[in-house]
Amino acid sequence: MGEDEQLRSLMFLMTYLLLKRRRDVNSANIQRRDEIQRRVRHRQYFFQRQRRMLMMMIAGGIRSNVRIRTRPWTTTPRSDWWERVVMTEFQPSDWLDKFRMSRETFFYLCDKLRPRLARQDTSFRLALPVEKRVAVALWRLASNVEYRTISSLFGVGKSTVCRCVRDMCHAIVALLSSIYLRPPSEQELEDSAQLFLAYWGFPHCVAAVATLHTAIITPSSNASDYANPAGWLSVLSQVAVSARGLFWDVCASFPGGTDPADIFQNSSLWATAAEGGLSPAPTPIFMGRPLRYVLLGEACYPLQSWLMKAYPEERSRRASRSTLTEPQQLFNWQLRRALRVSEEALLKLRARWQCLSKRNDCGLDVVPTMILACCILHNMCESHGDTFKADWQVEVSEAESPQPTHKTLLSTSMDQSNAEEVRGLFCDYFQLQNH
Repeated sequence: MGEDEQLRSLMFLMTYLLLKRRRDVNSANIQRRDEIQRRVRHRQYFFQRQRRMLMMMIAGGIRSNVRIRTRPWTTTPRSDWWERVVMTEFQPSDWLDKFRMSRETFFYLCDKLRPRLARQDTSFRLALPVEKRVAVALWRLASNVEYRTISSLFGVGKSTVCRCVRDMCHAIVALLSSIYLRPPSEQELEDSAQLFLAYWGFPHCVAAVATLHTAIITPSSNASDYANPAGWLSVLSQVAVSARGLFWDVCASFPGGTDPADIFQNSSLWATAAEGGLSPAPTPIFMGRPLRYVLLGEACYPLQSWLMKAYPEERSRRASRSTLTEPQQLFNWQLRRALRVSEEALLKLRARWQCLSKRNDCGLDVVPTMILACCILHNMCESHGDTFKADWQVEVSEAESPQPTHKTLLSTSMDQSNAEEVRGLFCDYFQLQNH
């Protein structure tokens, strides 16, 4: 019995020591966890205090010699060039040179885009004002300079410049298309027909259809599809231009090697024109008969009763003279003269927004939207009467690659049956006017 008592006492002592040891370990773990949490809270408070101090210095324009360790996104060099120079010292000519529009048009654009571009301040950083976001993007579209150059100029990160360009282009297409890039009304169609006759000498016409090639960097896939007839890589766009030099319809995002006739035949413009949507009711009278208004197009398009193109000028093998009759030659001369409206509009577009005249290093997911945005901005500036400087046009004409020339569509299989008869009416008109 004495041995049993001793054994029980020993077991009780061992159990007590084990429980005490476990309680001490748990208490130590709790103390260590509390200390770690206390240090984390202290560090978070310290970092938040640093951020608040940095934001206060940026917002208040305070220069400090204190070196503060910050995260990489807070080390962007600060610049007051936008606030101090642009907003206070820029003259009207400066606004035109740098942003390609007047100061009034600039702030009008900012107000229109504010619902899409406005951002909220956070506890980590202050949001860029809408005006500065628009200025960054316009500078890129107007000059096509590198992101890092604009980044240094405006005191923002390169990723911010890229984001500003993308956001503004999408906002312009979403908010301003219904105002500046929409189908014309019946009154606008009649006005354009009168202006085509008055300015360009071509009757019963409302718009000219043309193509625009925008140079791009080599795509990651299917690069050969983007090689245009001139041999360089591009994105192909189709535009319809009114007599005032405004864009009524734009189809962008096609590889440069695409046949323009295929783009046109699959576009909404083709469907609208074929159904008579570009002519008022009742049908206007031309040369004594009802005839819908027509479009003018390049030689690469099929001839339609509503789409006039030049007669193919084939040279006789035995003689140097043209095989065309005098009325046909006169028609071709008048057509080429009228097509200058689209040539001049596209030249002004590329001169005002030089991202379209130089090689565009943006991705293919951005370029089509950028082209649409530039066309809308062109219409907005022209509608607001903003000055276009001839120097821009001279600079682009000397620097840019010539636009490729598309092959003449000689096949008549896609021509409309009565299209030749309609073209003959225009020959008769010009013949009468010439006598």
